[in-house]
Amino acid sequence: QVQLVESGGGLVQPGGSLRLSCAASGSIFSIRGMGWYRQAPGKQRELVAAITSVGSFNYADSVKGRFTISRHNAKDTVYLQLNMTTLKPEDTAVYYCNAPPGRWGQGTQVTVSS
Repeated sequence: QVQLVESGGGLVQPGGSLRLSCAASGSIFSIRGMGWYRQAPGKQRELVAAITSVGSFNYADSVKGRFTISRHNAKDTVYLQLNMTTLKPEDTAVYYCNAPPGRWGQGTQVTVSS
């Protein structure tokens, strides 16, 4: 089993920055690609950014140039980060860490508001 724990959400003003972190533990040998998803109230969960097992990146068009995903493999833990800059109110959502297939963190709230 893999456990994913997110941190780093919060309230930020428009134009501000936040860094989300996800720590993956357990059977980390089974982890290949990882990604960040988000779900706003009344909307479907959507991909924000992903990093594949070979190190390529995918970003939603709405966050390109503003968000950066990165991954660091330690001995017993895999760390996934999402650096978010120039945040907009429409970035407000619960952000989830994902390690396919079907492994999700509990989510962390990001609120962009003045």
